[in-house]
Amino acid sequence: MPFGYGDYIYELDEGWGTLPDGWTFGQIPAVACDSQDRVYVYSRSEHPLVVFDRDGNFLAEWGEDVLKDAHGIFIDGDDNVYCVERDNHAAFKFNPQGELVMTLGTPGKPGGWNEPFNIPTDLAILRSGELLVSDGYENKCVHYFSPDGTWLRRFGDDGTGPGEFTLVHSVRVDRYNRIWVCDRDNRRIQIFDADGKYITEWKDIPQPDTMYFDPVDDVVYVANLEQEVSIHTFDNEVLSKWGGRKISNKPGEFCGAAHGLWLDSHGDMYVGQVWTDGPLQKFIRQ
Repeated sequence: MPFGYGDYIYELDEGWGTLPDGWTFGQIPAVACDSQDRVYVYSRSEHPLVVFDRDGNFLAEWGEDVLKDAHGIFIDGDDNVYCVERDNHAAFKFNPQGELVMTLGTPGKPGGWNEPFNIPTDLAILRSGELLVSDGYENKCVHYFSPDGTWLRRFGDDGTGPGEFTLVHSVRVDRYNRIWVCDRDNRRIQIFDADGKYITEWKDIPQPDTMYFDPVDDVVYVANLEQEVSIHTFDNEVLSKWGGRKISNKPGEFCGAAHGLWLDSHGDMYVGQVWTDGPLQKFIRQ
Protein backbone atom coordinates (compact mmCIF):
# COMPACT_ATOMS: atom_id res chain seq x y z
CA MET A 1 0.00 0.00 0.00
CA PRO A 2 1.48 3.41 -0.92
CA PHE A 3 1.74 6.24 1.59
CA GLY A 4 1.88 9.91 0.68
CA TYR A 5 1.26 11.46 -2.73
CA GLY A 6 2.83 13.55 -5.50
CA ASP A 7 6.59 13.15 -5.74
CA TYR A 8 6.79 11.79 -2.19
CA ILE A 9 5.29 8.30 -2.20
CA TYR A 10 6.54 5.53 0.08
CA GLU A 11 6.03 1.81 0.63
CA LEU A 12 6.25 0.30 4.11
CA ASP A 13 9.09 -2.15 4.74
CA GLU A 14 6.91 -4.18 7.08
CA GLY A 15 8.75 -5.98 9.86
CA TRP A 16 11.97 -4.01 9.43
CA GLY A 17 14.44 -4.30 12.32
CA THR A 18 15.25 -7.61 14.06
CA LEU A 19 16.15 -7.40 17.73
CA PRO A 20 17.98 -10.12 19.66
CA ASP A 21 15.70 -12.74 21.22
CA GLY A 22 13.80 -11.45 24.25
CA TRP A 23 14.46 -7.76 23.53
CA THR A 24 11.69 -5.25 22.92
CA PHE A 25 11.77 -1.68 21.63
CA GLY A 26 9.42 0.03 24.06
CA GLN A 27 8.42 3.54 23.08
CA ILE A 28 10.67 5.00 20.35
CA PRO A 29 10.86 8.79 20.66
CA ALA A 30 13.89 9.21 18.38
CA VAL A 31 15.78 7.69 15.46
CA ALA A 32 18.75 8.83 13.35
CA CYS A 33 21.06 7.58 10.58
CA ASP A 34 24.83 8.07 10.26
CA SER A 35 26.95 8.50 7.12
CA GLN A 36 27.02 4.73 6.55
CA ASP A 37 23.21 4.49 6.78
CA ARG A 38 23.41 2.71 10.09
CA VAL A 39 20.15 3.32 11.95
CA TYR A 40 20.23 4.35 15.64
CA VAL A 41 16.99 3.61 17.48
CA TYR A 42 16.67 5.49 20.77
CA SER A 43 13.94 3.99 22.94
CA ARG A 44 12.52 3.86 26.44
CA SER A 45 13.47 0.29 27.15
CA GLU A 46 16.12 -1.88 28.81
CA HIS A 47 18.20 -1.41 25.65
CA PRO A 48 17.89 2.32 25.03
CA LEU A 49 20.17 2.76 22.00
CA VAL A 50 20.46 -0.02 19.45
CA VAL A 51 22.12 0.13 16.05
CA PHE A 52 20.98 -1.60 12.85
CA ASP A 53 22.29 -1.72 9.32
CA ARG A 54 20.09 -0.41 6.53
CA ASP A 55 18.50 -3.84 6.05
CA GLY A 56 17.41 -4.01 9.68
CA ASN A 57 20.09 -6.38 10.98
CA PHE A 58 21.11 -5.74 14.59
CA LEU A 59 24.67 -4.47 14.95
CA ALA A 60 25.25 -3.13 18.46
CA GLU A 61 23.92 -1.65 21.69
CA TRP A 62 25.30 1.61 23.10
CA GLY A 63 25.06 3.53 26.35
CA GLU A 64 23.21 0.95 28.42
CA ASP A 65 24.88 2.19 31.65
CA VAL A 66 24.34 5.88 30.79
CA LEU A 67 21.00 6.37 29.08
CA LYS A 68 17.87 6.43 31.24
CA ASP A 69 15.02 8.27 29.51
CA ALA A 70 15.18 8.68 25.74
CA HIS A 71 13.85 11.78 24.00
CA GLY A 72 15.93 13.35 21.19
CA ILE A 73 18.85 12.20 19.04
CA PHE A 74 21.19 13.92 16.59
CA ILE A 75 24.13 12.64 14.53
CA ASP A 76 26.70 15.14 13.26
CA GLY A 77 28.81 15.08 10.10
CA ASP A 78 31.57 13.12 11.86
CA ASP A 79 29.12 10.44 13.05
CA ASN A 80 29.17 11.55 16.66
CA VAL A 81 25.87 10.66 18.30
CA TYR A 82 24.10 13.02 20.71
CA CYS A 83 21.36 11.65 22.97
CA VAL A 84 19.09 14.03 24.88
CA GLU A 85 17.52 12.61 28.03
CA ARG A 86 14.18 14.02 29.11
CA ASP A 87 13.69 13.13 32.81
CA ASN A 88 17.46 12.60 33.24
CA HIS A 89 17.99 16.34 32.50
CA ALA A 90 21.12 15.75 30.41
CA ALA A 91 22.57 15.35 26.94
CA PHE A 92 25.33 12.88 26.09
CA LYS A 93 27.81 12.80 23.20
CA PHE A 94 29.15 9.46 22.00
CA ASN A 95 31.97 9.14 19.48
CA PRO A 96 31.54 6.85 16.43
CA GLN A 97 32.88 3.93 18.46
CA GLY A 98 30.11 4.33 21.04
CA GLU A 99 32.33 5.83 23.76
CA LEU A 100 30.89 8.58 25.95
CA VAL A 101 33.00 11.72 25.36
CA MET A 102 30.90 14.61 26.73
CA THR A 103 28.00 15.25 29.10
CA LEU A 104 25.89 18.42 29.15
CA GLY A 105 23.83 19.18 32.23
CA THR A 106 23.88 17.26 35.50
CA PRO A 107 22.34 13.80 35.02
CA GLY A 108 19.39 13.25 37.33
CA LYS A 109 19.30 16.85 38.57
CA PRO A 110 16.91 19.43 37.08
CA GLY A 111 18.27 22.94 36.60
CA GLY A 112 16.50 26.06 37.73
CA TRP A 113 15.09 28.74 35.43
CA ASN A 114 17.79 29.75 32.92
CA GLU A 115 19.97 26.82 34.03
CA PRO A 116 20.52 23.71 31.88
CA PHE A 117 18.44 21.54 31.99
CA ASN A 118 14.86 20.97 33.13
CA ILE A 119 13.36 18.25 30.95
CA PRO A 120 15.33 18.92 27.74
CA THR A 121 14.20 17.53 24.43
CA ASP A 122 16.63 17.73 21.49
CA LEU A 123 19.92 18.98 20.04
CA ALA A 124 21.27 20.48 16.81
CA ILE A 125 24.53 22.08 15.63
CA LEU A 126 25.21 25.44 13.94
CA ARG A 127 27.87 25.97 11.26
CA SER A 128 30.04 27.54 13.95
CA GLY A 129 30.05 24.19 15.77
CA GLU A 130 27.97 25.62 18.60
CA LEU A 131 25.53 23.13 20.07
CA LEU A 132 21.87 24.02 20.51
CA VAL A 133 19.77 22.20 23.10
CA SER A 134 16.02 22.68 23.37
CA ASP A 135 15.03 22.92 27.03
CA GLY A 136 12.20 21.89 26.79
CA TYR A 137 9.19 21.14 29.01
CA GLU A 138 10.04 23.52 31.86
CA ASN A 139 12.75 26.06 30.94
CA LYS A 140 11.10 26.89 27.58
CA CYS A 141 14.26 28.06 25.83
CA VAL A 142 17.13 27.06 23.54
CA HIS A 143 20.64 26.97 25.01
CA TYR A 144 23.90 27.57 23.14
CA PHE A 145 27.05 25.63 24.07
CA SER A 146 30.54 25.84 22.63
CA PRO A 147 31.77 22.68 20.84
CA ASP A 148 33.61 21.67 24.02
CA GLY A 149 30.41 21.94 26.10
CA THR A 150 30.78 25.37 27.71
CA TRP A 151 27.42 27.09 28.23
CA LEU A 152 27.25 30.37 26.30
CA ARG A 153 23.75 31.87 26.29
CA ARG A 154 20.09 31.13 25.65
CA PHE A 155 17.04 32.56 23.94
CA GLY A 156 13.32 32.14 24.52
CA ASP A 157 10.81 32.60 27.29
CA ASP A 158 7.43 31.30 28.41
CA GLY A 159 4.50 32.51 26.34
CA THR A 160 2.73 32.56 23.00
CA GLY A 161 4.34 35.52 21.25
CA PRO A 162 7.26 35.58 18.80
CA GLY A 163 10.31 33.96 20.37
CA GLU A 164 8.25 32.54 23.24
CA PHE A 165 7.39 28.90 23.84
CA THR A 166 5.11 26.68 25.87
CA LEU A 167 6.95 23.43 25.02
CA VAL A 168 10.26 23.59 23.15
CA HIS A 169 10.05 20.09 21.73
CA SER A 170 12.77 19.98 19.08
CA VAL A 171 15.48 22.17 17.55
CA ARG A 172 17.03 21.80 14.08
CA VAL A 173 19.31 23.87 11.79
CA ASP A 174 18.66 24.13 8.04
CA ARG A 175 21.25 24.51 5.27
CA TYR A 176 20.97 28.30 5.53
CA ASN A 177 22.05 28.11 9.20
CA ARG A 178 18.61 29.11 10.45
CA ILE A 179 17.26 27.65 13.69
CA TRP A 180 13.86 25.93 13.56
CA VAL A 181 12.02 25.13 16.80
CA CYS A 182 9.01 22.87 17.29
CA ASP A 183 6.86 24.91 19.68
CA ARG A 184 4.55 21.95 20.16
CA ASP A 185 1.84 23.12 22.52
CA ASN A 186 1.54 26.42 20.63
CA ARG A 187 0.97 24.30 17.49
CA ARG A 188 3.60 26.05 15.46
CA ILE A 189 7.17 25.95 14.18
CA GLN A 190 9.22 29.09 14.80
CA ILE A 191 12.24 30.06 12.68
CA PHE A 192 15.19 32.15 13.93
CA ASP A 193 18.54 33.32 12.62
CA ALA A 194 21.74 31.83 14.04
CA ASP A 195 21.77 34.40 16.85
CA GLY A 196 18.25 33.48 17.97
CA LYS A 197 16.54 36.48 16.38
CA TYR A 198 12.94 35.69 15.40
CA ILE A 199 12.30 35.56 11.63
CA THR A 200 8.89 33.99 11.12
CA GLU A 201 6.65 31.10 12.13
CA TRP A 202 4.38 28.45 10.67
CA LYS A 203 1.05 28.45 12.44
CA ASP A 204 -1.52 25.69 12.80
CA ILE A 205 1.00 22.82 12.68
CA PRO A 206 -0.56 19.86 14.54
CA GLN A 207 1.64 19.56 17.66
CA PRO A 208 5.00 19.19 15.87
CA ASP A 209 7.39 16.74 17.53
CA THR A 210 10.49 16.79 15.33
CA MET A 211 11.85 17.75 11.92
CA TYR A 212 14.35 16.51 9.35
CA PHE A 213 15.81 18.65 6.55
CA ASP A 214 16.63 17.37 3.07
CA PRO A 215 20.40 17.99 2.73
CA VAL A 216 20.06 19.36 -0.83
CA ASP A 217 16.52 20.64 -1.43
CA ASP A 218 14.48 23.15 0.56
CA VAL A 219 12.24 20.45 2.00
CA VAL A 220 11.43 19.68 5.63
CA TYR A 221 9.85 16.52 7.02
CA VAL A 222 7.73 16.84 10.16
CA ALA A 223 6.42 14.22 12.59
CA ASN A 224 3.59 15.30 14.84
CA LEU A 225 1.82 14.12 17.95
CA GLU A 226 -1.46 13.72 16.06
CA GLN A 227 -0.41 10.53 14.25
CA GLU A 228 0.87 12.25 11.11
CA VAL A 229 3.96 12.70 8.96
CA SER A 230 4.03 15.67 6.58
CA ILE A 231 6.50 16.99 4.00
CA HIS A 232 6.75 20.73 3.27
CA THR A 233 8.66 23.22 1.15
CA PHE A 234 10.42 25.99 3.03
CA ASP A 235 7.46 28.18 2.06
CA ASN A 236 5.19 25.76 3.94
CA GLU A 237 3.59 24.23 0.87
CA VAL A 238 2.53 20.70 1.81
CA LEU A 239 4.08 18.25 -0.67
CA SER A 240 2.81 15.03 0.90
CA LYS A 241 1.46 13.59 4.14
CA TRP A 242 -0.29 10.60 5.69
CA GLY A 243 -1.89 9.54 8.95
CA GLY A 244 -3.48 12.23 11.05
CA ARG A 245 -5.63 12.72 14.16
CA LYS A 246 -6.61 9.14 14.78
CA ILE A 247 -4.89 6.13 16.25
CA SER A 248 -4.59 3.30 13.75
CA ASN A 249 -3.15 -0.19 14.06
CA LYS A 250 -2.87 -0.56 10.30
CA PRO A 251 0.72 -1.10 9.10
CA GLY A 252 2.20 2.17 7.92
CA GLU A 253 -0.13 4.29 10.01
CA PHE A 254 0.41 5.22 13.64
CA CYS A 255 -0.96 3.42 16.67
CA GLY A 256 0.81 5.88 18.96
CA ALA A 257 2.12 9.31 17.99
CA ALA A 258 4.78 10.00 15.36
CA HIS A 259 7.64 11.38 17.46
CA GLY A 260 11.01 10.62 15.86
CA LEU A 261 11.91 10.94 12.17
CA TRP A 262 15.07 10.69 10.04
CA LEU A 263 15.98 9.84 6.43
CA ASP A 264 18.89 7.78 5.13
CA SER A 265 20.99 8.64 2.07
CA HIS A 266 18.56 6.78 -0.21
CA GLY A 267 15.64 8.97 0.88
CA ASP A 268 14.02 6.20 2.90
CA MET A 269 12.25 7.39 6.03
CA TYR A 270 12.35 5.96 9.57
CA VAL A 271 9.60 6.92 12.03
CA GLY A 272 9.49 6.16 15.75
CA GLN A 273 6.38 6.41 17.92
CA VAL A 274 5.48 7.07 21.54
CA TRP A 275 2.41 5.91 23.48
CA THR A 276 3.03 2.43 22.07
CA ASP A 277 5.74 -0.23 22.25
CA GLY A 278 7.43 -0.10 18.85
CA PRO A 279 7.90 -0.98 16.18
CA LEU A 280 10.07 1.44 14.28
CA GLN A 281 8.55 1.88 10.82
CA LYS A 282 10.69 2.18 7.68
CA PHE A 283 9.15 3.77 4.57
CA ILE A 284 10.93 3.20 1.25
CA ARG A 285 10.87 6.13 -1.19
CA GLN A 286 9.35 5.13 -4.53
